[in-house]
Amino acid sequence: MTRKTTIVDIKARKKTGPPITMLTAYDYPMALLVDRGGIDMILVGDSLGMVVLGYPDTISVTMDEMVHHTKAVSRVAEHALVVSDLPFGAYNVSIEKAVENANRIMKEGRADAVKLEGGRSMASVVEAVVRSGTPVQGHIGLTPQTASALGGFKVQGKSAEAARTLIDDAKALEAAGCFSIVLEAIPAPIAQMVTEALAIPTIGIGAGVHCDGQVLVIHDMVGLFDRFTPKFVKQYAKVSDIIASAISAYADEVKNRRFPEERHSFTMKTDELDKLEKA
Repeated sequence: MTRKTTIVDIKARKKTGPPITMLTAYDYPMALLVDRGGIDMILVGDSLGMVVLGYPDTISVTMDEMVHHTKAVSRVAEHALVVSDLPFGAYNVSIEKAVENANRIMKEGRADAVKLEGGRSMASVVEAVVRSGTPVQGHIGLTPQTASALGGFKVQGKSAEAARTLIDDAKALEAAGCFSIVLEAIPAPIAQMVTEALAIPTIGIGAGVHCDGQVLVIHDMVGLFDRFTPKFVKQYAKVSDIIASAISAYADEVKNRRFPEERHSFTMKTDELDKLEKA
């Protein structure tokens, strides 16, 4: 039987290695592929708003939508640890609201942990959520939910002062009880400093090779999302081209009556057909 990855397993990889693998998934069939691929953690990210629901950003995503998609993923994850994003407005209103929504993701969505964005300003929220029994993954650097306040989707921590802030944020989140921290769009040397300053794993996305693990949005990684491709993404496939070609071929065959063929159709006994025709 496949053994479920635990929080303890993830934290231990900081010392034992190998680097931790993490990918997003938002539905049953994609989660099935990711889980079968041996990925350590599945992130049900609020990025689903842009890559699945067609929103212009992540802040439009609701708690109901996160619960809905987390349910689909958690049903199939036999190996991977399932981490679900708390969407904008679900945790930054009050500590009570944060605990309530974290509980909901765990109870209704059947997630194994939640992720929330922010550094020292969110430490008290993290501490309360962890105290309530929900494991928390932090997220600093480029935080998409508050990208407008950061001046857009830009690399963070490029000055010495900004880098020191990131290190302090990471330490505050660790002290508050995070079991790991996502570092997004941070210069590689700074991400290495953060990683070395912590006893918990760092998961990089656009943060260089020295993090304790890596995460990508799967629709970026397999070429299913073409509105834009971030610099830090490596496309391992171009699935959208394959799907587009299949759709075009299907449409052509239907229009020219080449599909369905006899092998795709059902038959009936000749005598029964004769009875109908003679009626």
